[in-house]
Amino acid sequence: MTDELPENITRAIESTAPGNASSDIDVTLAQQNPEEIALLLESLPLPPRLEIWANISKEKRLDILLVMRNDPRQPLLENMSVAELDELFEGIDAEDLIELEESLPVPMLERAVQIMDERQRDLFAHALQYDAKLVGHWIDDDVLVLPVNARVRDAIRFLRRQLPVYTDTIFLTDRTGKFSSAVKVSRVFPELDHVSLAELAEEGLHALVATDVAAAAALKLQSSGYTALPVTDENGKLLGRLNIKVACELVNENFESKFMAPAGLDENEDLFAPVMKSSKQRAIWLGINLLTAFLASWFIGLFDATIEQVVALAVLMPVVASMGGIAGSQTLTLIIRGLALRQISKGNIKALLFKELGVGGVNGLLWAVVIGAVVLIWFTSPILSLIIALAILVNTVAAAIAGVVIPVALEKLKLDPALAGSVVLTTVTDIVGFVTFLGLGTLLLI
Repeated sequence: MTDELPENITRAIESTAPGNASSDIDVTLAQQNPEEIALLLESLPLPPRLEIWANISKEKRLDILLVMRNDPRQPLLENMSVAELDELFEGIDAEDLIELEESLPVPMLERAVQIMDERQRDLFAHALQYDAKLVGHWIDDDVLVLPVNARVRDAIRFLRRQLPVYTDTIFLTDRTGKFSSAVKVSRVFPELDHVSLAELAEEGLHALVATDVAAAAALKLQSSGYTALPVTDENGKLLGRLNIKVACELVNENFESKFMAPAGLDENEDLFAPVMKSSKQRAIWLGINLLTAFLASWFIGLFDATIEQVVALAVLMPVVASMGGIAGSQTLTLIIRGLALRQISKGNIKALLFKELGVGGVNGLLWAVVIGAVVLIWFTSPILSLIIALAILVNTVAAAIAGVVIPVALEKLKLDPALAGSVVLTTVTDIVGFVTFLGLGTLLLI
């Protein structure tokens, strides 16, 4: 049902006058959990996303924001009134605010911190001492801790009072607060009251250090067989724990980051981010690619000291192909991720296509001017400069269209877009780029 939600919601919005919330939307949202609603919101362009958000009950909003990516949730927070934000932040704990921190402007973050109680404020301040790439940024203090000389009866008494989520062990510390060992909760109950917990300690359970790389520590926890591992400072003092929920989120984010990085994209990028914002983020990578493309052209040019205009077309062909290829791969990567997360459906594909066309048009025009100017200086030929500028613009726009259409079409054909998408895309951008560039050269130069 989830993959049909964007189309259902979009249809409900279109049939409703602006500002007049449809009861169909309320019914649909009431049937979904926070993760499904978050996925739905990330799958919609900004205007309907904001309209949907206005219909979500205030009790659900924090849970939904916590499972959304940074970029898509930012406009939701920015469009909330001060009163709504105060209500959202009321009772928020440090762990949740750490998750939202990147999305909040400084004044909004400071307001949230002021609303928190003193204990949560201290925990939040402690987490900010560590970079987000380190374990110390992600620890929580909801741990079961007993002194190393405690006995089974002490543990049973303790367990009857509290049992935090993701807890399968009791941490033991010495008198200075340093981590000593851990005991599985399941081992405590069958034992006699007087048995020392130290005798039941797990072998091979080692604490994480707050300065460890978070992604690596998360993988270590996933393979440890425990639901949480203790985290200490450099001197061995117990600070808290890293739980399996946070670890899984860190692993997923790290995987997405590596998946998106080759195309110069960020794992938090919004499918429907504003055109200018997306263009700015991708323009840097296109610029880096441009340098490598011109380097290849320069080496080709070294082999002929008497370059004539027709030969110049061959020299510049790699630039056209390369710019189209990288622009298409950026869109392709974003769409493949959206398909994998079931964020793309019939209801939003048209809006997504227009958005990517806008990004392709902006970046195509930008780099067409830059490349045209470089070619004009290099070859002192206004006609050649115009030809390559038009070819870059056409190929970048074509790449944006191909980047959306190809993975969607491959999925319809039951083929893996992640495996076949780049091959098909490269073929399309090469053909479009070369035909446009050489076709215009034939018409205008020969």
